[in-house]
Amino acid sequence: MPEVVLHDYWRSSACYRVRIALNQLGIAYRTVPVDLLKGEQREEEYRALNPQGLVPALEIDGRVLTQSLAIIEYLAETRPEAGTMPADPLDCHFVRTISHAIAMEIHPVCNTHVVAHVMELTGDPGAREAWMRRFIGQGLCNVERLLKGRADRFAFGDRPTMADFCIVPQLYNARRWGADVSGCERLLAIDAECAKLPAFQAAAPRE
Repeated sequence: MPEVVLHDYWRSSACYRVRIALNQLGIAYRTVPVDLLKGEQREEEYRALNPQGLVPALEIDGRVLTQSLAIIEYLAETRPEAGTMPADPLDCHFVRTISHAIAMEIHPVCNTHVVAHVMELTGDPGAREAWMRRFIGQGLCNVERLLKGRADRFAFGDRPTMADFCIVPQLYNARRWGADVSGCERLLAIDAECAKLPAFQAAAPRE
């Protein structure tokens, strides 16, 4: 089998999601660091792998895959026995709803290039923290509402799905920036369950 290679930035929540998924599926992989702070994602060598100049990029099954949720769904479709996506279409829709609420609503406005532009416009050195706290905190409160009334161990059911792969990295970001998630009881409970699992433990950011 060809080697699986993850082009990764340790603190990127998109990469964090994919690391969790690979670990959960038991897929061994090698990590190639891409330092976003040094702009390595914009270098031509990397853009040959990922034309968008974003992380992650995953070399697997003879292809290079990009976009974290698309990668996770590909892994789920090609390895369905792991159960990282439900079989029922409505259940699958719920998992996608939670995942998209994080990856498509919270993540884009809190991306590094967006926040850098906010700081340029405002000239305020404190703008980054205030921006992150506001949009991460509000976004996660909205996700909490989507989960209201559910008593599953994880976001859906009794084993982790793509939704949990998105929740845990976003809560990591919330803690990093000091966003108020004290009212997100379901999310915090899900995070605590995930923290018990080796796949999540091994994927956690390490400097």
